[in-house]
Amino acid sequence: MTQLPPRPRVLVVHPGAELYGADRMLSESAVALATHFDVTVALPGPGPLVGELESRGLRVVQCRMPVLRNAALRPRGALRLLADTMLGILPALRLLRSAGAAGVYVNTLTLPSWPLLARLAGRRSVCHVHEAEQSAPRLLRMGMAVCPALSDRVVANSRFTRDVLVETAPWLRGRTTVVYNAVPAPDDVRPPRPRLDGPVRLLFVGRLSPRKGPQVAVATLEELMARGVDARLQLLGAVFEGYEWFETELQTAVAEAGLLDRVEFLGFRPSVWSALDASDVVLVPSVMEESFGLTAVEAVMAARPLVVSDSSGLREAVAGCASAQAVVPGDVDRWADAVQHVATDWATWSAAAVADAAEARRRHAPARYAAELVAVLEELSGRPVTPPAGGPTTAAAGAR
Repeated sequence: MTQLPPRPRVLVVHPGAELYGADRMLSESAVALATHFDVTVALPGPGPLVGELESRGLRVVQCRMPVLRNAALRPRGALRLLADTMLGILPALRLLRSAGAAGVYVNTLTLPSWPLLARLAGRRSVCHVHEAEQSAPRLLRMGMAVCPALSDRVVANSRFTRDVLVETAPWLRGRTTVVYNAVPAPDDVRPPRPRLDGPVRLLFVGRLSPRKGPQVAVATLEELMARGVDARLQLLGAVFEGYEWFETELQTAVAEAGLLDRVEFLGFRPSVWSALDASDVVLVPSVMEESFGLTAVEAVMAARPLVVSDSSGLREAVAGCASAQAVVPGDVDRWADAVQHVATDWATWSAAAVADAAEARRRHAPARYAAELVAVLEELSGRPVTPPAGGPTTAAAGAR
C-alpha cells in the first residue's frame, strides 16, 4: 500500500474556550482546514470548546497567551496581560515551530502576539477578523488593526468588516479576502406553528451584554404588553466574566416592569436550535455594530421571522430575506411595531421564513466555507494541497 505523504501542518489559535458565536465559528474553521492540513488548535485554557473540537477529531493544546480584552484597561487586568505575554512567549514559539510549518491561522484580532511571534519563528500567518468597531475612537481602531497588519493575509467575515478595517488601515485591502461564515443548519427544520394561539413567543439569543441589546428586547416586551399584545420573552445566553452587574440590572428591570412571569432567563446552552424551534419571532437588537450576525442567520435557518438592528453586518447577514425586518437600533416603539406586523399577518411572515431557510442553507453551507478558507491557506503556504484519498480525515469531516 502506498503511504500518503504527511499533510502540511497548520496551527490554529483562538482566544477562548466557550461556545458562543466566534467559538463555534472557530470550530467550523478548524474542521474546514483539517480536510487538507494537519491541524493543531491552541486555546488559552479549558472550556466546553475543547470537548467540541476533540469530538470532531481535532488535536487541542492549551497555551498561555495574551488576549486583548476590556479587562486589560484595569490594573489587575493589565498585570495579567503582561504576565500572559511574558510567560506565553516560549510555549508559543515551540508550538509555532512544531505545528505551524504551513501557516498560522489566528482567529480574531485580539491576539496580536501570534503573528509577531510567527514572523520571529519564520512562519506565515493569516488573521481572521470577526470584529468591526466602526464607532470606536480612531486610536482604538488603530490598535485593533495591529494583528491583521502583522499578518501576511487577512480574512474578513463580511464586507462591512473588511470596509471598517481598511478605513483604518487602507494598505490591508489588497491582502484581505471576504469569506462569509459557515453556519451548520439543523438536521430538521420545524416550521412555524400554523396559528399564533396564545402569547407571541419572542426569543433573544446572544451574550447578555449592553451592546447586544437584551435590554431592548425586554423594553420591547413591555411596550407590547402596554399595547395589549400578549407576548412572552426568553433570553438565551450568559454574561462575560466581570459583567454580572449587567445581568443583575436586567433582572431588576424585568421585576420593576412587572414582567417576572413573562421573561425567562435560559442561561447558556451549547445548542440554540431547540430554543429557536420553540419561538415565534427572534429579536437581534444589538445597539452597536455587528460584524456579521450569526444569530440572525441561525434564526433564518430555523425558519423563524426575525427583527434585527438596521446597521452594519446584521443588515448584510439578512440581505434578501423577506422574513427579516431591519429596525433602528434601540427604538422600542419601532421594535414593537415590527413584532406586531408579524403577529397581525402571521401566515405571510411564516411562509416567507420557510422559503428563506432554504436559501440560507445554501449561502452559508460549510462546504463552501471550507473551500474558500482552504484556498486562503493554500495561497499562504505557496502550494496547492491535495486532500487525503477518500476525503477529509477522521471525525473532523463527518461530525454533526
